[in-house]
Amino acid sequence: QVQLVESGGGLVQPGGSLRLSCAASGIPFSLYNMGWYRQAPGKQRALIASITNSGSTIYADSAEGRFTISRDNAKNVVYLQMNSLKSEDTAVYICSLGTRYQNLYWGQGTQVTVSS
Repeated sequence: QVQLVESGGGLVQPGGSLRLSCAASGIPFSLYNMGWYRQAPGKQRALIASITNSGSTIYADSAEGRFTISRDNAKNVVYLQMNSLKSEDTAVYICSLGTRYQNLYWGQGTQVTVSS
């Protein structure tokens, strides 16, 4: 049974930082691409960052220069380091696991709220 469990969300002030984690189990993690998506109320789920099984990364324009995605294959964990957070970053952040063609599994999400 494949599980993706996110953690690290919370309330942070504008300009602050958070590091999200997504722990995977039940699947050979190192073989798959991982992604971080977010969904704000009333908006569609959107890709923020992804990392391939070989470590190549891509970022949404909104994340470029502020967010960093990384993975630790020994721990089966993917991270999203988020710096210089803005109120518009407020959303549920969801990790995904998949291939280059499609996402296969999703986590439940972790809430990030940026507010003073």
